[in-house]
This record gives sequence, C-alpha cells and structure tokens, in this order.
Amino acid sequence: MRPVLVFFFLSTALLVSTRSNADQQTGSAKFPNGKTQKIAVYTYTIIPAENKTWCYDIYIDKKLIIHQPSIPGLPGNDGFKTKADAEKIAKLVIDKIKKGEMPPSITIEEMKKLKVL
Repeated sequence: MRPVLVFFFLSTALLVSTRSNADQQTGSAKFPNGKTQKIAVYTYTIIPAENKTWCYDIYIDKKLIIHQPSIPGLPGNDGFKTKADAEKIAKLVIDKIKKGEMPPSITIEEMKKLKVL
C-alpha cells in the first residue's frame, strides 16, 4: 500500500510541475481581464500619425498593449484630426479594457457619439 501512495504523490507533483512550466513557456499574449487588472496602472500616449493626424498607444503597468496608428474601423492610415479626438478614444479603450472587454473594439457609432467623426 505504501509504494502506491508514494507513486500517487510523486505523479501528482510531477503533473503540477509540468503544467506550471508549460504555462510559463507558452509565450502567447495574454490580455488582461477586468478582475485581475483592477489594481493595474492604465496610461496612454497620443502619437503623431500620417498626414499630420494623431493616434494613440495604450499601456498597462508601463507595458505597451495596443499600438493604434490609425482610426480604428476605418480604411486608410490617417489618424484623428486632433490630439483631443485621439485622447477621447484612448480613454474609451481604457474603460473597455478595465471592464474586461478584449479586444476593446471601437464602433463608428461610439466615435460619432464622442463627436470624433
């Protein structure tokens, strides 16, 4: 009976260790969810884009999460006409991330409501 118990505990320990190492080595991007990121620091940077327009980067705990070099959902490479417009959308994206929405898609209607388009 004793060798069976030893085998059981060793097998369980090996399985837990293997899963833990596999989770750490996957290297896949993991988006934050609203529950685990409530104490995180969310920031944004307004960046220049093509044709004298503006876009944004979103950071969580100083790590770049989203680089948005153009207006989301529209064709072309141009950004927003003003820094203030880009800032409105960056703040909306952060609000969506905090609520756990991933990806934090922005609709044309939302941009119209914020008077960005």
